[in-house]
Amino acid sequence: MAQDSVDSSAGTGRAAAAAEPLDELDLALVHALQVAPRAPWSGLAPVLGVDAVTLARRWRRLSASGRAWVTCYAGPGRGTGGPGCLALVELAVERGALAAVRDTLTRDAQAVSVEHVSDGRDLLLTVGAPDATALSAYMQQRLSHVPGVVSVRPHLVTRLYQEGAAWRLRALDAGQQRTLGTASDETPRDRRVTAVDRALVLALGRDARAPVSALARAVGVSPATAARRVAWLIGSGHARLRCEVAHTLSGWPVTALWWLRVPPPDLDEVGRRLAAHPDVRMSAAVTGPANLYAAMWLRSLADLPAFEADLIRRYPRVEVLDRTVVLESAKRIGRILAADGRCVGYVPMKLWEGEDGPRSAP
Repeated sequence: MAQDSVDSSAGTGRAAAAAEPLDELDLALVHALQVAPRAPWSGLAPVLGVDAVTLARRWRRLSASGRAWVTCYAGPGRGTGGPGCLALVELAVERGALAAVRDTLTRDAQAVSVEHVSDGRDLLLTVGAPDATALSAYMQQRLSHVPGVVSVRPHLVTRLYQEGAAWRLRALDAGQQRTLGTASDETPRDRRVTAVDRALVLALGRDARAPVSALARAVGVSPATAARRVAWLIGSGHARLRCEVAHTLSGWPVTALWWLRVPPPDLDEVGRRLAAHPDVRMSAAVTGPANLYAAMWLRSLADLPAFEADLIRRYPRVEVLDRTVVLESAKRIGRILAADGRCVGYVPMKLWEGEDGPRSAP
């Protein structure tokens, strides 16, 4: 139930390219793909002022070295009012067992992200499941039985104000971003998610820039059908695309996590305000003593007290219950990471169950 196969990434140019920092064009290219993950190179070329062949070559080098990648994962669909069944799960681990537990859980499909954190916590997992019953089963039947795990403490996400797919590198100017961000906001006609749709999400998860012809072959449909279904999945929000970059090369190498207690009448306002902060990658209402969680990428540890002071100044009724720093990101949204943040493997995120899947709201 819990484990899945791991696709490892390797290549002759990986070791050499991995050590190279990202230059201005690399950063601009990643930012462009954050805005328009499946845009053709010919469409990106005039925006970035570089020919399409050069952009394609740059991207091949970035992705082959694990410094950047584009992935896809299942979403709940637009208009559903929530993130689906998602939880932040804290694990306490026996002394000396941390590495073994971390390595074991990075291969679990349900543990979409795995982080080693500071200040009294051992591991923090982001866990996804098709429903609450499946989430409970994963925690009781899998997490609680992993050798070395002492305790499991879940925080259910009740509302997602911001996720990492919306975070930007800030390498493009406003005009360039407007040019790229011209997709329609129209919600496609509602229908049920099928087995073919789920197979397409998994194929896009391995490489969200794969051409339609390759996707069609992977799931056994015609290119026209694949193109139509991919467009519906993305437009409806049942598939979410995300361009990621190794955090150590991004310019924001520090990941800070905040657990906040907000007066319930202010929760949505503070959650949305935090989501609009350019350094915040995730803002979510959660269950537990803290009712708001925020994850940030910062340029240095010295930025932590400044952010907290600004938070308290803006929202004096907000109480900071805890703050912590990610010491190591072992896995992020299905991608297994090296210590320097590069992608070195992929675990398919099979989070849907049932032939019909979820239905988006009318």
